Amino acid sequence: MSMFALTWIGLGCWCVCFWWMHRISARQEAMLKELHEMTTRIERLSQAEHDLIRDVHPKVHEIKEHVENVAEAVSLQNSAAKDASS
Repeated sequence: MSMFALTWIGLGCWCVCFWWMHRISARQEAMLKELHEMTTRIERLSQAEHDLIRDVHPKVHEIKEHVENVAEAVSLQNSAAKDASS
């Protein structure tokens, strides 16, 4: 009789263990799905950022050249003004 009871207890433990592992697996699957969605959004944002940088990069170089030209003109004007005041 005790062997029969232990068999049923063992069967119950296996059922609880199976249910518990199934629940853990479902949570892991949900987490992986959420992580995949997050990485997809990050990849889209990264690609958009890369496209923006590619569009802006040549303009940045042009702006830098323009600023350097203005800086040279201003320094020439300052040196001419100093020479005139001396």
